[in-house]
Amino acid sequence: MTDIADIHREEKEKQFKIKRISFEKRKQIKVIHNIRQTHYGDVPIPDGISSRVIDDVNGLKMHILSSSPDTKKRPLVLLMHGFPEIAYSWRYLLPRIAALGYTVVAPDQRGYGRTEGWSNRYDDSIRPFNFVNLTRDAVALVRALGYDDVHAIIGHDSGSFVAGTCALIRPDLFQSCVMMSAPFTGAGPLGKNSGSLFNPPSIEKIESSLNSLTNPRKHYQVYFSSKHANSDLMNAPQGIHDFLRAYYHHKKSADWSGNHPYELESWDAASLAQMPTYYVMNNHLTMPQTVAEHMPPQSIIDECSWLPDEHLEVYVSEYTRNSFQGGLQWYRCMIEGVNAAELSLFSGRTIDVPSLFISGANDWGIYQAPGAINHMRDYVCAEMRDIILIANAGHWVQQEQHDAVFDGIASFLKTN
Repeated sequence: MTDIADIHREEKEKQFKIKRISFEKRKQIKVIHNIRQTHYGDVPIPDGISSRVIDDVNGLKMHILSSSPDTKKRPLVLLMHGFPEIAYSWRYLLPRIAALGYTVVAPDQRGYGRTEGWSNRYDDSIRPFNFVNLTRDAVALVRALGYDDVHAIIGHDSGSFVAGTCALIRPDLFQSCVMMSAPFTGAGPLGKNSGSLFNPPSIEKIESSLNSLTNPRKHYQVYFSSKHANSDLMNAPQGIHDFLRAYYHHKKSADWSGNHPYELESWDAASLAQMPTYYVMNNHLTMPQTVAEHMPPQSIIDECSWLPDEHLEVYVSEYTRNSFQGGLQWYRCMIEGVNAAELSLFSGRTIDVPSLFISGANDWGIYQAPGAINHMRDYVCAEMRDIILIANAGHWVQQEQHDAVFDGIASFLKTN
């Protein structure tokens, strides 16, 4: 007769074996995905940068570019890109910041590049793309990398909002913050606004007033939130390559002679309409049609050292493969109020860790929301160290003038 204890022991051993096999299988998969690569798709990655994919990052298989001066565990710096960019936009800064003694990681954020586990269907939920969940992505990445804290999180464009949100709601984890090109205005108020709190009119009122102008206009964020925007971009008459070339040139680079921004007086339609048409678009045009009017001549393209065609091809290949919808979901979270709802829990909080803001002096991005940069400086960031506007740079500042950006970041990291 079989002893009951023997049966229990055999059953436990069987369960342990299954768990062990499962664990070893998971471990094998993780090892495979952590093999370092030397290419971003088919394009070689610059020296000093490696590429890999990390499993189980808040439901994602997250692709990262990373640099470290050696194999030792160094303080961590995160670099968060914006739209329409990818981790590759940090190629000039990754190895240089690492040489200061840091491990530097730039992920393809949710919706972008070679990161998987998100949906690019317009009709699927956009909630995973809100800033609070993007903060969860960042926290999960930090944990997956084996860190307990981040020396600095640095974000550009909409990545600036991610960096700001991380510093706002998890100051225990993110010890300092650099925001670039897009002022972060914090968590909105609960209930009625007052005094110094940043309070733009609703996007519906802005759009209605722009549509009523003699030359009807529309806000680019509303356009990017529309169901047809991704199709417009993917089927650009000039092709994705020429669309992106014109977009990067015209939309806020210092290479376009028309980028001479200034502070707007108010949120009224007449003031907003002073901005170039890549922000406040002519109502009857798509974005590809808007930027096509400013396609740079070949001589300007040949002189574009910060984005030569072989670099542009990385963006072209990724957006051709993925579409633009993942990044456009971020705009929808802003326009449809998802970000505001999620961040409202943190209303009244300030960024209390050291912070820095960097932008190109030729970038309209710092003025597109009237009063935003002053509100960030005076009310959101309690420990704002400086606002640096870099000459001869537009919106793509970390590419256009990467030496000057590096100097600003290096000084900040040294003293904070």
